[in-house]
Amino acid sequence: MRDFEQENRNFSHPVPRPQQLQTSSPSPLLSLNHTTDPAHSNFTILPEKGGRQWHVGDQLEVMIKMYDFHGRPKKFGGDFLLARLHNQLLGAGVAGQVFDHLNGSYSAVFPLLWEGSAQVEVILVHPSEAVTVLQRLTNEQPYTIYFESVYSSGSVSETTVCNVFLDSSKQPLCNYTDLSTGEPWFCYKPKKLSCDARINHSKGGTNKKLKAKEDMLFQSGINMKVSIDSSGSSSVNVLPKIKGQPKVKSRNMKSEPSGYYYKDVWRALDNTTIHQFNTSKDISECLKGKMIHMYGDSTIRQWFEYLTATLPDLKEFNLHSSRQAGPFLALDESSNIMVTFRCHGPPLRFTNVAANELHYIANELDGLAGGTDTVIVLGIWSHFSTFSVKLYIQRLQSIRRAVVRLLTRAPGTLVVIRTANPKALNLYETLTNSDWYSLQHDKVFRAIFKGLNVRLVDAWEMVLAHHLPHSLHPQPPIIKNMINVLLSYICPQKSS
Repeated sequence: MRDFEQENRNFSHPVPRPQQLQTSSPSPLLSLNHTTDPAHSNFTILPEKGGRQWHVGDQLEVMIKMYDFHGRPKKFGGDFLLARLHNQLLGAGVAGQVFDHLNGSYSAVFPLLWEGSAQVEVILVHPSEAVTVLQRLTNEQPYTIYFESVYSSGSVSETTVCNVFLDSSKQPLCNYTDLSTGEPWFCYKPKKLSCDARINHSKGGTNKKLKAKEDMLFQSGINMKVSIDSSGSSSVNVLPKIKGQPKVKSRNMKSEPSGYYYKDVWRALDNTTIHQFNTSKDISECLKGKMIHMYGDSTIRQWFEYLTATLPDLKEFNLHSSRQAGPFLALDESSNIMVTFRCHGPPLRFTNVAANELHYIANELDGLAGGTDTVIVLGIWSHFSTFSVKLYIQRLQSIRRAVVRLLTRAPGTLVVIRTANPKALNLYETLTNSDWYSLQHDKVFRAIFKGLNVRLVDAWEMVLAHHLPHSLHPQPPIIKNMINVLLSYICPQKSS
């Protein structure tokens, strides 16, 4: 099995990455007219002239120029852009790399992987001025998304606020810091009950506050998740690969994407063969005798739900648990298949999770024997979006150490990690779970697990490269492709 360092050869990552934000972005916001306007901005396919022919194996480069609402060129970088190359009729798509030249211009680079038309799409997720605001909110208001717990004893019930950090000068605290992992968690102590009377955990709300006029920076259809037009043609016609011609390397392309779609099927570019498991029988044969333990957020719960919906003999047991948080258990006795799901520990924006079900992933991994019949799936990102990156690093390092211990005692265990993915955005979703937050944490996630013998499902690229709209919970065709990647790791020798 290839390790994650081979899987992720270049941590700069083969999908769009904004460069270091320039501090010249105006702050405070004086006028929307001085900020990035996608309607005035444009991109151009290079070279602009010369009638160049494009062949499979070439690299396509696009120059993007950003302008403000007055139509004046931007002079600094920091805009958050995404780009993809696609042909919907062919069911083809691939993510591009975006490079910030820090002067208001950007390059997007794509490998040409199929014959026929290839259409460029460039999306402004956030202008640089909005990114500045998101950075400030993270630094100044990291704990303003809050949580609650109910305490109950007999006829007495109280609800208090909980979080990673609370001000003990305001009210005495209940300290629920995990003794094994050191993960911090606190609740304000109820007035009449003891800390042992806590019965549940729920999302509370958010107190994140924008300054005057800043909400103008987060307008759907105006300056948030808006496509940028081409100044000329937005597509090229790709001819067959020329025999014997070496692959053209762009001056900007640092590494290949992890994969691409063709005929709506995900194809990996790292020599991993992705098999198609199109029937429940194919999936059952692959999973026969396996224990699949899934840990994380609702994007991992989707995988559990996909398997239980697809496999008629995989029966879910009613554990009377929260439909958001689990835990869930499903068994196929005839094929000796077990699939479980458990959410990660707090912070967790689910409702009404039993307090005794708030388990940390590291502790769960330490309780597993592991082995060649065991598959571990990890996905942890969305609920950490607005918290300090230090908290996220601490959590992932704890999980990493547990993975190392598991692979040391049971090196045959397969560990698969799922990355973050882009989603639909409105103002609330942006302030609590923006793609920009996801991207910053995704970089950390990939770095923490780099070098370990784990496999990667690149959900970021698989959502970005697909023609379906971005969604926190990707639509079924994308999930099917993700499951095919997972099953191809579990059963690499299975014939198509």
